[in-house]
Amino acid sequence: MRLLLVEDDYLLTNGLSAQLEKAGFSLDTARTAREARHLGQQESYRAGILDLGLPDGNGLDVLKQWRTHKVSFPVLILTARGDWQDKVNGLKAGADDYLAKPFQTEELIARLHAIVRRSEGRIMDTLTAGRFELDENRQTLRAGDETEHSLTGTEFRLLRCLMSRPGQVFSKEQLLDQLYSIDDIPSENVIEAYVRRLRKLVGPDTIKTRRGQGYLFDADSR
Repeated sequence: MRLLLVEDDYLLTNGLSAQLEKAGFSLDTARTAREARHLGQQESYRAGILDLGLPDGNGLDVLKQWRTHKVSFPVLILTARGDWQDKVNGLKAGADDYLAKPFQTEELIARLHAIVRRSEGRIMDTLTAGRFELDENRQTLRAGDETEHSLTGTEFRLLRCLMSRPGQVFSKEQLLDQLYSIDDIPSENVIEAYVRRLRKLVGPDTIKTRRGQGYLFDADSR
């Protein structure tokens, strides 16, 4: 899942980036309200983490502008403010959850998973497509009663993207957008390499190629 982290504290950003990537997220960062407004409206994200206290503006104004422009990804507000009125204002502005500093990274990650699940209409951290089950917390894959397979971070992100919408064709460009940050996008050949690796786990007919279009996950394949 590709996230947008809006936070002006360099130490916090660096620490969170490492932990979020380890948890299976790819991450873009913005340190100002101006950057946040631009990235939120121009890029595709599964969720956002938004600090309210930015050097050039209020995070709530950023959130309101996103929602005005129909930016619909779920947003977790992250701030040093703990007053209940700030929480109410954030939720009214379109936030999906609220976490006050200081916080435990494990709680932040759990809350991110929760708001993404809700946005996708799910209640569990296990993503199911046909006989396949993808555990988002442990980054493992199980097919029916077969052996559980551990996935690398990139394998997990790619498979999660495909399994989230079985039958939908994803272009290489769309997959790269979800797998890597805006500053770290490799060539499209990387997608081909990881698809070959995943086919060894799910079967050659489960991830289908649509020539000239991209790839789709066939949950009914055997």
